[in-house]
Amino acid sequence: MNFTEVIAKKRDGLALSAEEIGRFVKGATDGSISDVQLAAMLMAICIRGANSAETQALVQAMAASGEQWHLRESFPDAVDKHSTGGVGDTVSLVFAPWVAACGVPVAMMAGAGLGHTQGTLDKLAAIPGFVPAGQRGQAFASLERCGVVFARQSESIAPADRKLYALRDVTATVPSLPLIVSSIMSKKLAVGAGKLVLDVKCGKGAFRKTLAEARELAEALVSVAKGAGVAVRAVISAMDEPLGPVLGCAEEVREAIACLEGRGDARLLALTRQLAQHALELSGKGAEEALQVLDQALVSGRARAKFEELVVAHGGDPDPAALPQCKNRLEVTSPAEGFITAVDGELLGWVAVEAGAGRRYPGDEVDLSAFVRVLVRVGERVEAGQPLAVVGWSSRPLDREGLEQRVRRAFTLGPEPVIPGPLVLAELA
Repeated sequence: MNFTEVIAKKRDGLALSAEEIGRFVKGATDGSISDVQLAAMLMAICIRGANSAETQALVQAMAASGEQWHLRESFPDAVDKHSTGGVGDTVSLVFAPWVAACGVPVAMMAGAGLGHTQGTLDKLAAIPGFVPAGQRGQAFASLERCGVVFARQSESIAPADRKLYALRDVTATVPSLPLIVSSIMSKKLAVGAGKLVLDVKCGKGAFRKTLAEARELAEALVSVAKGAGVAVRAVISAMDEPLGPVLGCAEEVREAIACLEGRGDARLLALTRQLAQHALELSGKGAEEALQVLDQALVSGRARAKFEELVVAHGGDPDPAALPQCKNRLEVTSPAEGFITAVDGELLGWVAVEAGAGRRYPGDEVDLSAFVRVLVRVGERVEAGQPLAVVGWSSRPLDREGLEQRVRRAFTLGPEPVIPGPLVLAELA
């Protein structure tokens, strides 16, 4: 059977064998299958879907397409954490040192920003000198030194994913569930931590807008993890309004430091604490014990000290004063009095991108100082002329009037107060 026949098989809605999927992944890795045929297969999968066996085979083949670190063999207690992407999502910068300060190693394969979201790699780039690990030896050395590693995907990690993702980006197949799952989990399995905490975002500011869509993704990720022998917990968290108060690289680092000092945003701390609790439970602690250990690490200052330790271990400058500062600020005020009934996280995410905190096109340079700071939340009362948000930037020329209008549109006012919805919508194990 030639590969055209394999494409036709999936086009007609038939399940592919592990061998056929392996051939697809091998062709993406070594170039033995043309981009035209790879794109055709991606579209067939996008339209026809893939069952759980096909998805598991695709993940395993993509993970095996390059170097594998086998992390659990050397660090059996290490936990990985992944977020499906949102705005104001500073969790990783708080989670890693907080959990490591409790004696559980943390290994994360971080990514850059995508669309209206800001990525962990971009935030870490705001720390002068910080270099994420790109090779196995670097990653293991960092774990030995401080119990934390932030790694980046190198050309040797899941190279099939790099190839296929580039094609997905230009063939309108990014939303495909089995392709999303295979992209996320292939990198996780290639690194090989034995424990995984997942934060699946749901709402306007997320890529999965409804609870049904978010649950579908969470269940698929959990299924693949379990199929690979990874202990896993998943949380579905609300992402209509921004999670934390800040969208932007350097400012999110500052907010993470504030959280680790116990003075940061309450919503951001609450979700991070719950995810960190799951990490400690996967490592053998009971629920109450896990919370006690986490709270002690925060109050004692160990979590804050661990942040400095991990920054130094990655070659960075831990002094907050060294973080970039923006040159320009625009305060956006409320046009009327009333109660905040909704905050459009996605719209504010795009405002942050426009200000420089994200990429408008491939290769665009991120302004590490740019940010949007949200000053009011759903349920709060505001007066006419009260500040809603502050936009900061340094280098990009901006239409200040247009930017101000977009920020105002992100905040919906009503005559009656509303009760904010729950932060955690569901949990899976």
